[in-house]
Amino acid sequence: MLADLPESSTEADGSVVRVLSYNIRSMRDDVAALSRVIRACAPDVVCVQEAPRFFRWRKAAARLARESELVYVTGGGTASGPMILASLRAHVERAEDVLLPRRRGLHQRGLATAVLRFGRARLGVVSCHLSIDADERYAQGRLLLERVRGLGVPHAVVAGDLNDRPDGRTFGLLAGELQDGWAVRPWGREHTTRLGDPLQRIDAVFATGGVEVLGCGVPMGLRGVAESDLRAATDHLPVLAALRVPVGQAG
Repeated sequence: MLADLPESSTEADGSVVRVLSYNIRSMRDDVAALSRVIRACAPDVVCVQEAPRFFRWRKAAARLARESELVYVTGGGTASGPMILASLRAHVERAEDVLLPRRRGLHQRGLATAVLRFGRARLGVVSCHLSIDADERYAQGRLLLERVRGLGVPHAVVAGDLNDRPDGRTFGLLAGELQDGWAVRPWGREHTTRLGDPLQRIDAVFATGGVEVLGCGVPMGLRGVAESDLRAATDHLPVLAALRVPVGQAG
């Protein structure tokens, strides 16, 4: 059995926040299994990729939030896929969806962004799903970092499907400015591709300086997370991180 991550907590000088990143393939698979995985991870924030974004997408987002015992914050159709859900522990200060420049012939991409407060600790959150085209992906990575810097808070987390590996140019761009959660404090399983597919880490959780990474990785073997549910839920594996977010300015 995989050792548990630190539980969510709120103290005078900071808060422990559990962040889950999950590509859900537009909820085309087993939604009950998907919801069970999310609940077992006990996240405070879920950065979703490939949320439903067409016909009745708001109804689908509400269903996932309800069955996962979370609330909808922002994103989905309005961000072209990325979405943010949160527990009732989070106070939503503001949220904004951003559509990124699109190259002809490629999918529209966007960012779901929010500023959440846990006790006295404020955390910027960005959910992203970057392009399959290397040049467009790199340009999106630069815009993503600009958006993080523009959130106006000292601490932030970026989570999503990068469509890039740790040795890739865009992954390296993000890791050069942000903390790569798995590299800083590995926990659980590394690779995020579907079980049985070639091993790759293309989904990640990053944090700005000043945020303490307490553990990050795929929660395979975590109590309550069944391998059968991971196989049935979607074609990606989730990434779970526990972060200690301090109050006030970054060091």
